[in-house]
Amino acid sequence: MTRSDLITALATRINVTQKEATDIINLIFGGFTDVLVKDGRIEIRGFGVFVVKNYRSYMGRNPKTGQSIGVKPKRMAFFKTGKELKERVDL
Repeated sequence: MTRSDLITALATRINVTQKEATDIINLIFGGFTDVLVKDGRIEIRGFGVFVVKNYRSYMGRNPKTGQSIGVKPKRMAFFKTGKELKERVDL
């Protein structure tokens, strides 16, 4: 499902315009992004948890040349599936 599919489904389900549905989706995703940028945690019971993981720097390898390169530390969003979702998907 794409973002536009989600907007269309929301607009149809709650009987609002595409513009209103777009505003709602943007509000939700914007809120998620703001929380994750501040190292927060988003927990949606039955669905899963979004957190930010911090990765240390390490020595990597350029697969094309084989040369060792230093990879800088980074932060990445991570999603862990909730128990209910995991059970529903794994029939």
